[in-house]
Amino acid sequence: MKFIQGIDRSQTSRFPVSLEDTIDQNNEVRLIDLFVESLDLNIIGFSIEFVDNGRPAYHPKDLLKLFIYGYLNRLRSSRSLEKETKRNIELMWLLKGLSPDHNTINNFRKDNPKSIKRVFRKTVDIARNFDLIGGLLLAGDGTRLRAQNSKKHNYNQNKIDRHIGYIDSKLEEYTTMLADAEGNEEKEEIEKKIAEKQQRRVSYQKLEKELKETGEKQISTSDPQSRQIMVRGVISEVCYNIQSTVDAKNKIPIDYQVTNENDNGAMGNMVRRAKSILGKNDFSVLFDKGYHKGKELDIVQRLGIKTYVAIRDIPKTSQAPNPDYNAETFEYDYSSDTYTCPSGHTMHSSKRWYKTSNYRFKHYKTSACKTCPVRDQCTESKNGRVIHRSEYQPAVEINKANIKANPDLYKQRQSTVEHPFGTMKRQWGFDYIITKKTMARASADVGFIFIAYNIRRIINIVGVEKLMIFLRIFWLYILDPTALIKPLNNVGSHLRNHSNKVKKHLKFQLSSSTNSYSPPFLIFNGSF
Repeated sequence: MKFIQGIDRSQTSRFPVSLEDTIDQNNEVRLIDLFVESLDLNIIGFSIEFVDNGRPAYHPKDLLKLFIYGYLNRLRSSRSLEKETKRNIELMWLLKGLSPDHNTINNFRKDNPKSIKRVFRKTVDIARNFDLIGGLLLAGDGTRLRAQNSKKHNYNQNKIDRHIGYIDSKLEEYTTMLADAEGNEEKEEIEKKIAEKQQRRVSYQKLEKELKETGEKQISTSDPQSRQIMVRGVISEVCYNIQSTVDAKNKIPIDYQVTNENDNGAMGNMVRRAKSILGKNDFSVLFDKGYHKGKELDIVQRLGIKTYVAIRDIPKTSQAPNPDYNAETFEYDYSSDTYTCPSGHTMHSSKRWYKTSNYRFKHYKTSACKTCPVRDQCTESKNGRVIHRSEYQPAVEINKANIKANPDLYKQRQSTVEHPFGTMKRQWGFDYIITKKTMARASADVGFIFIAYNIRRIINIVGVEKLMIFLRIFWLYILDPTALIKPLNNVGSHLRNHSNKVKKHLKFQLSSSTNSYSPPFLIFNGSF
């Protein structure tokens, strides 16, 4: 039986093949190379100035190429990336044979979280160039990525109290055993256990002191800024909360932020950043009920942005004995600043504002409660029914009216914002943070995940070839205007073949982004 035969490993070739010839012209690794070469690292914030003494440093562009390639191919570990540079022919071509050690690779990631986010912004600019960002409807949400910190090494005051209480009980037990011990060996063994418990007690006291000094409610010992957060239902994990805003047109994220807090209170800042990135405010936003907070709704609506935020269920403690008498059934009149209850009684306020830690509110009540025949259906309070109206209630009512007027629009939220999270976590396996210690380092890891997602998404929609032509045009026209009159090389030859066709669909336009690191960019007016 005949089989396809390989080459003789010991045979030399008369015409050796170069690295250039081994990589297909439409290989994604060439796209990564063009993308990074199109970046001005000085503007983006990477340090490229190094002292001449000692061993030369690796250029940030080479390390950036390595990481983008790695995340696109589900490789995040610095040791795995180091190994691939020595055996992966695509990386050998991309890095021109360089092989940085894992410490150099890891240090680049952890030292450049802000610059990495600016590289992500460039992927958003490219998406806008191809008209992939609609800018009319955005969806926001958060997802939890596990930190490099187990629950065992996360502490709050109650947990510390339990540990110290257990240690104290064991110390009492050992003290009794020591008094009854016979022989030196038995005493020495008990004294050793006592010393160990006392040492552990001191470590817990140090954690308790740190909690009191910092004012934090919990502390993690492996990754100090990670927090135990509810993931779903009653299940919690020590993790980071990744907030992202996604454009609905092609499910492309335009922003991300790493936090260690729950969703409540995050919407205002997310929408502010989205407004800055898009350079306009004529868009609507979709958020789930975890973001429904009067103050946040007020912030977003004051920006001139339409909100569609799911309304939270009424807590059982706030419900009337009969649901027909819940607070939302009471009608408010703006002109008289009064409420009318379902029985037709008018409820007035004393015009006095009461304060909580987060907002102000007024009380509304009526003396008619004393003789009302349905009082037992409306309230169980001895003093009658009282309505609390927050200073942010108008924003809540506007949001409610928006949802009522367009009930089908909110249904797009999940399919929009969950699309990137599903790809990153389920398909790629990026459901945890690989870096350790500080939120900034976690942000660098998340930044590369979002860069990889946007590049992959743009490739899937536009195609490698068209995207490579765009980056070549950008590189030659913007970064090196003299390149088109230089002797032709592979790039120049390729551009000449496309030049007349491409120029019909190009125009120069200044970036509408307010970020100082965004240079002018090109916009494609159509396909070619």
